[in-house]
Amino acid sequence: MARRQASGVSKKKYILLMAIVVPVLLLDQLTKLYIVSRFSLYESITVFDNFFHITYILNPGAAFGIFAGSAASFRIPFFLTLSVVASVGIIIFYRAIEERLVQVALSLILGGAIGNMIDRARLGEVIDFIDVHWYNNHWPAFNVADSAITIGVGLMILDMILKEKKKKDI
Repeated sequence: MARRQASGVSKKKYILLMAIVVPVLLLDQLTKLYIVSRFSLYESITVFDNFFHITYILNPGAAFGIFAGSAASFRIPFFLTLSVVASVGIIIFYRAIEERLVQVALSLILGGAIGNMIDRARLGEVIDFIDVHWYNNHWPAFNVADSAITIGVGLMILDMILKEKKKKDI
């Protein structure tokens, strides 16, 4: 009976993983497909004046353009390898985690990592299009995958804060 119950918990855990990873991946890839099919590179439309545009950009680097100036022969294999290692690490870590908030966080991070990895494998760079700015002060453009990763990391931080608070309350 205990074995069956543990198996049921395990199945639910992986159903949760897929229930988050698959929609994140689909939303990421579909929005990128839409942008590529409807916009020319660097084309931009205003959504909210002086705050938010949709702008089609290709990012050869990582967050904030890190390594963007590196040679493609280094950059592409490096980022693909890093993405695969991170994805495998997340799955291994996920297996040991029982806290729902951390499971959701890791699922979001994994979905985003795979989304950007697909771009790198196909194009050698990542499609970004969400352009948030205050007048001429722009945050680096990002995409759905980046958003999922950021939310996932935020949830991990929230989990750490809540655990720390719980320790202090005891």
